[in-house]
Amino acid sequence: MVNIRDRTEDFKDAVHRSAVSLGYDETRIAAILASFIMRKPRQRSPFIKAALKTVDSIGVLEEFLLKHKKDYVDLYRTTEQERDSIESEVTFFIKSCKEKIDLLKNSINQVDDANSKGWIGFKGESLNADTVAHKHGVVLILCEKLHSVSSQFDRLRAVRYQDVINRRALRRKPRQAGKTSSTEISTPTNLEEQVKQSDAQTMESNELRSEPVRVQEQFLDDETRALQAELSGLLDAVQETETKMVEMSALNHLMSTHVLQQAQQIEYLYDQAVEATMNVELGNKELTKAIQRNSSSRTFLLLFLFVLTFSILFLDWYN
Repeated sequence: MVNIRDRTEDFKDAVHRSAVSLGYDETRIAAILASFIMRKPRQRSPFIKAALKTVDSIGVLEEFLLKHKKDYVDLYRTTEQERDSIESEVTFFIKSCKEKIDLLKNSINQVDDANSKGWIGFKGESLNADTVAHKHGVVLILCEKLHSVSSQFDRLRAVRYQDVINRRALRRKPRQAGKTSSTEISTPTNLEEQVKQSDAQTMESNELRSEPVRVQEQFLDDETRALQAELSGLLDAVQETETKMVEMSALNHLMSTHVLQQAQQIEYLYDQAVEATMNVELGNKELTKAIQRNSSSRTFLLLFLFVLTFSILFLDWYN
């Protein structure tokens, strides 16, 4: 086996002699030698920068959920419009993070092209098996983080939707009770009908009723009709809001399902990349063994040719 020798000090001596021959002063020579010890930090690739930005975006989304959690769940802290605004902002955050993760995933297997610029910057990079496996692992971690945050938001929205359903059920009970009481009152006996008819006749024949009382009753009737119309409009608005919430919940659940499926696909790709890396390592070992065998067989062949030549020369001299 070949012995490995550390030639770092020899390299430093050669650099020092070259710097002295070029006329560098001691300060500059010390700076050059110090650069061998304290190297500059390696510049991050565009992929890592984009991944860190995506992690920051997911962290901002999680902080936003923690900040507005009580405002979104508690029905008495904020209005419906404010809760809808919070929900739309969270949905927008989730969509933007998902788009960034898709860009990262698509940039892994793209062909090197220095002129192709996008959100990630220059996409052309020389990729080996280890780098591809590392990038697949990064995308997998980002997908899992986003799925965790979206699951938290799904639970909060389920709580809000359940509260709305409970309030609607409580609102329907008094209305049904009022309907049953009105039906019971509207089914009198024959005696009551006769009494009402006689009362109606006496009311019609009563000429002592004053005109201001009639005007006041008409005003009260109009106000009652207006209130009924307003309440029916509010009920329709609540039903429309519930329908929209159901649709948005279904869409968000579908999105989280797709994110989970993508995470599983990325995990599968990551396993394949790791397996490919192991195969490359095994191939390198086999190549190293083949090179060693080739060198030993070459030495044996040269030795055999040398002995054969020497034997022929000896026999020729002997004859």
